[in-house]
Amino acid sequence: MESGETDEAAVTREVAEETGLSVTVGRLVGRVERPAPNGVFLIFDYECQVTSGVLRAGDDASDVAWADSATLATLPTTDGLVEALSEWNCLPRA
Repeated sequence: MESGETDEAAVTREVAEETGLSVTVGRLVGRVERPAPNGVFLIFDYECQVTSGVLRAGDDASDVAWADSATLATLPTTDGLVEALSEWNCLPRA
């Protein structure tokens, strides 16, 4: 987040930068902590509705795709991601 930025503004900006999509930010669905070089990253995950744009990978990713639950099950994921999404009832539909 940038100084003085709200969660909603940060999510909107980051999603646009990383995916090319414009979104309307919804409710907070969960939060996780991940180790960081000098402490811990606190990551807050929000429900979002795409309003416009074309899905594309940001400059720090080699690819991007929409994935249903069967496809997600075949992809490498960060440890704990699928479990968190399941707990938050946010796994993709079949």
